[in-house]
Formats: sequence, C-alpha cells, structure tokens
Amino acid sequence: MAGRVVVIGAGMGGLACAALLAARGCHVTVVEKDSWAGGKARTVEVDGAMIDGGPTVFTLRDVFDGIFRAAGAELDDYVSTSRASILARHAWDDQAQLDLYADPQRSEEGIGDFAGAAAAAGYRAFRADARRIYATLNDTMLRASKPAWPPALMWRIGLANIADLHAIHPYTSMWNALGSHFPDQRLRQLFARYSTYCGSSPFAAPATLMLIAHVEAMGVWLIDGGMSALAAALQKLGERHGAHYRFGEAVERVELTGGRASGVILANGERIAADAVITNADPAAIAAGRFGNHAARAVSAYPAGKRSLSAFVWYAHSKSTGFPLVRHNVFFSPDYPREFADIADGSLPSDPTVYVCAQDRGAVVGAPEPTGRERLQIIVNAPADGDTHAYTSEEIERCTTAMTRSLSRCGLELEEPFAHQLATPNTFERLWPSTGGAIYGRASHGWAASFLRQGTRTRIPALYCAGGSTHPGAGVPMAALSGQLAAATVLQDLASMRKSYPAAMAGGISMPSAQTEGTG
Repeated sequence: MAGRVVVIGAGMGGLACAALLAARGCHVTVVEKDSWAGGKARTVEVDGAMIDGGPTVFTLRDVFDGIFRAAGAELDDYVSTSRASILARHAWDDQAQLDLYADPQRSEEGIGDFAGAAAAAGYRAFRADARRIYATLNDTMLRASKPAWPPALMWRIGLANIADLHAIHPYTSMWNALGSHFPDQRLRQLFARYSTYCGSSPFAAPATLMLIAHVEAMGVWLIDGGMSALAAALQKLGERHGAHYRFGEAVERVELTGGRASGVILANGERIAADAVITNADPAAIAAGRFGNHAARAVSAYPAGKRSLSAFVWYAHSKSTGFPLVRHNVFFSPDYPREFADIADGSLPSDPTVYVCAQDRGAVVGAPEPTGRERLQIIVNAPADGDTHAYTSEEIERCTTAMTRSLSRCGLELEEPFAHQLATPNTFERLWPSTGGAIYGRASHGWAASFLRQGTRTRIPALYCAGGSTHPGAGVPMAALSGQLAAATVLQDLASMRKSYPAAMAGGISMPSAQTEGTG
C-alpha cells in the first residue's frame, strides 16, 4: 500500500501534486482553508458576472498535457482550449499601438512597421537570445530539482556547453540587456515587462528572465471558463484517482514525530496522519509560524525587501469605448524607470503601466467584440506592504484616478461609474498571510535569486514545499512544475523508506510517541 500524503493548500502546485500522487496509489488528502480550488486562480463576482481573479495568461501547455497523461488522462477531456493568434496588444498613447502575434514573422513585420528595419533586426536577435536561454535552462533548471549552487548548474549544462552559461546573462540586468537589442525605448519597455510576470523589476532582475518572452512566443492558450476551470480540472483528475479535498478547513500546525513530519492538526483539533506533508504555501508563511512554531524552522525566512511585487487589481464589469481591446492588453507609462523607483520607495506609481485582461474578448484576428458590459481584470503594480501599511480611501482614489488616466491617454474609456471590486496589497495579505501581499513569493532580483528560492525539500524530513513561491518560480506552469517535482520527490522518499524499513506497516511508519511536538 502506498503512503499517506497531506497537501496543505489547493493552489495549482498542490492540485498537480495531489493528482499525480493519487494516480500512483498514494492516499492523498488536500486541506484548503478557502472555499475554492486554485489558490490565486480564483473568481470574483461583480454585478452578477464571474471574473477571473488571478493569473490570466496560460503558457507551456505541454506541462499540463504531461500531468494529465501521467495520470492516464488528456487535458482536452477536461477543459476546452484554443490557441491565441494575438499574444497581446500594447499601447503608449492613442496613436502608438503594437501587437505581438503567435506567428513571429508577423510580429517582426509589425515591429518593423512600428519602429523601423533596425528594430525588426533587433527583435530577431532578441528572439534568438531568449530562445537560447530557454533551451539552456529548460531541462537543467526549470524542470529539474533546484541546483544547490551555480557549480551544480554548470555540471548539468555540461562542460561542452559551458558557453551557454554565460549566454543566459545572469550578471546583466534585464533592462540593460534589452538596451542592446532595442534602442527604441518603447520596445525596450515592452520586452522588459516580462520580468513582472514573476513579480520583479526589470531594473533589478537578471536578463535571464528574457526566456519568459520565448515561453510566451511558444504559445498562449485561452481556456473556456478561465484559470479556475483549469484548477477544477486538476481537482477532478485527483478525485478520479481517489484524492480527497477538504475546503474551508485550515491547518493549525504540522505535526512532528521524532523530528519528522507525521501529519497535520486542523484548526478544529482534528489530526490527519501522514507519511509526507506538502505545503502549497509561500515559504514566508511557513517561516512566520503559520503552520506551527516547530515547522517554522523548515525553511529560511526572507526580508520584506526581497518580496515580489503586489498589485492593485480592479475586477470590473463595465462598458468600454475608444480602444480595440483584445484578450491581453498593456497600456504603458511614459516613464518606466520612475514607475519602478516609486514602487521600490514603497509608493504607488503616480503614472502606472496598466494591464487589462478583457475576458470576453478573443485573442484572434477578427474576433467579434462583446456588446454591452464586459468582464475586465485591470492590474497596476504595487509594493508588497500589505502587512505594514493600510491603504486609505484617499490612496485608493488616487491610484484609481491614475489608472483611468493611463487608459484614457491610450484612448480607452470606461463607463462612469464602473461596477467593480478592488483588491489591494491588504487584500492579498488577508488571503495569504505573512506575504505582505506579494503575489509571486520572493522577487527574482540578482544573479543568485534562483538559487535562493525555496526548493522542494525542507530542513524537516517528510515536509515538502510546492507552489509558485518555490522552485522553479512564479506563474501557473511553474507552480504546476513545482507540484510535479514535489510528487516525484515524495515518491522517491517513500520508496526509500520502504526499503529502509521492510518491517514497517503498510501505509507508512509514522507512529504516535511521547516525542510528538504538538504546540504550534
């Protein structure tokens, strides 16, 4: 009989891990404090409309194809998807607009028309650079266990390919590297924005993150029902193999027996025994003692200054006029350095870049436009200070005015007043405590950031981490990859335990004892 596993948190990493372990015969229980599956991939109701409240860009579909196939299923049997022909529409004012396409040749032609032949050549060079970075790190870093330190990564890449290590630009900021490709500051700004996909500033993040542009160019997919539908599909996949999901129940502490994780104690006092416990939570929450004081030593804390970005997010149901929205739209600020300097100083940007996901729009050329009100998710980057600063009504009004001013500058007008709910760093701190509202865990700043990110194993045996705040990083496919890594590691360790303790009872070797550390 396979082992008993408790997964704390039904985010994408926890859901993927639970499905894979259940498919291998483990007895899996997922405990989630909230009422929904998906974690940050939640929905928000506004004016009777259900709006995707978290991530909106679905890339690296092959990760999910692999998870479903490993569990004896096909992704297409659980969700309906279509490939976007327009990756995103970008605007700087009411005259300057640029689309990026799934077809790179079409993007190159568009860039040439927008900024000239030299810019098109720069885009070709940039694409080659981003593709090489991705090829170098895909198997050695993104889909593998976290290297202990750079020498381990060098060993994985191999001495014959050592030049590729330099080619990932670990010591150059993304902003500086992009300057060599794009003298036109608008294009530099456009491709620098990819650092915000993992909650980081392009002025502090390494140029290695240019690989995100290649990931997006490999394909952006639209999911009927949004990301919450993908979360529901992963839950159904796990249930198919016998995984149990308990929503609206919080874990008070991880139980330790003989220095190993041996189960969890719920807030209602119930104990669930386990041979392995996987925490799909920000390591900052673990280190802060959210799962008990004894479990806090499992991971390293990181200072507030190392947090990723938070955000102001308006979930709106509104009419819009004046700008031809597609699914993904970006309205850039006129001063990108100032925007990130404001955030670094702990202030809301006075003239922000705004992302708009128009969830009722297609991402194909010629897609019909919605009539009447439509569902919009509108995002402005903000500092992750939701645990130390309470945003006032005046600050909220000022930020809302700055957001609508940025949209208006580019020609987009929302009806007044527009029906919406607003999430701030305070909201995200309440939903995911001890993070300050940081949406992506630790920021990817500096060359060593990837090596400092929490890995699958922790300092406590049988206690593991998964999710977008752990290796390999933020984003829906990265969180799912972390779940894959956690599942593989747990299976390996359970097999090792069975070999080491052949007389152990089936189902694990965890036994109650006088050594149980029970106070959180």
